[in-house]
Amino acid sequence: MRRLMLSLATGFGLLALPLALQAAPQRAGVDTCTGCKAPLEAAAANPKRNADRARDMWRHPVENMEFFGVRPDMKVGEYAPGGEWYSRFLGLYLAPKGKLVGLFFDPSTPAYSEKTRASIAAGVAKYPQDVATFTGNPVSAFSAMTLKDVPADQKGTFDRILVARMLHNMLQWNNADSELKTMRELLKPDGMIGIEQHRAKADAPFAYADGSKGYLRQADVVRLMELNGFELVRASEVNANPKDSANWPEGVWTLPPALALKDKDRAKYVGIGESDRMTLLFRKRP
Repeated sequence: MRRLMLSLATGFGLLALPLALQAAPQRAGVDTCTGCKAPLEAAAANPKRNADRARDMWRHPVENMEFFGVRPDMKVGEYAPGGEWYSRFLGLYLAPKGKLVGLFFDPSTPAYSEKTRASIAAGVAKYPQDVATFTGNPVSAFSAMTLKDVPADQKGTFDRILVARMLHNMLQWNNADSELKTMRELLKPDGMIGIEQHRAKADAPFAYADGSKGYLRQADVVRLMELNGFELVRASEVNANPKDSANWPEGVWTLPPALALKDKDRAKYVGIGESDRMTLLFRKRP
């Protein structure tokens, strides 16, 4: 029933989205992170990121954090930190004044195997020390938890939560609603979620834009967030890539960094670069 509601709702979302995107930049009371650029650029230029910096041209960490309004004194949750690429950048940026928290999947999700659950537990255990070791900052600047049985003292304490290229997995695992509900509980009354997600074409068939290929329609993402208690604040094209046709048989994994076809047409896909992505900021709705 929940999936049926989403399918019906997204039909209206496709009609409403242009107005929402036009209105979003005009909404009042949104911190655009004035004064953040210099410390963000300093974090991006830190020599400790030499191995990570090659992907900045596709992932735009400075521009993304400016757009999401992430100030250096904020408490920020990174959902599904995985390989910790963003964590390493955010750790350098936030550690002096703020707090970075790795938010890992709720391990009770039925779709997860015992191996996945063990991997989640291991990720939570090592995350603070991983980021501390990389940044050279105290481990106390970092923490981690799953979205299961969130401690009461953590609810309502987060300024921002960042969800990068993960919504398609959440839909496939059928835990998007429950995970977003918990994230909403973690946010302060004026807290926000920043979404970066592989973008399907607006007219892509549901079979291609259901998450199984990594791509989602932007209107569907906006409606999903609205149904879970958020309002769109603004949208950015900072991660747009017009070279990405978003119709690959192997989905988004055809493109870098996965390059699922290995050496087949490798130069072609490397030339296209990483996926076309939507970049959206949502505020927790009262």
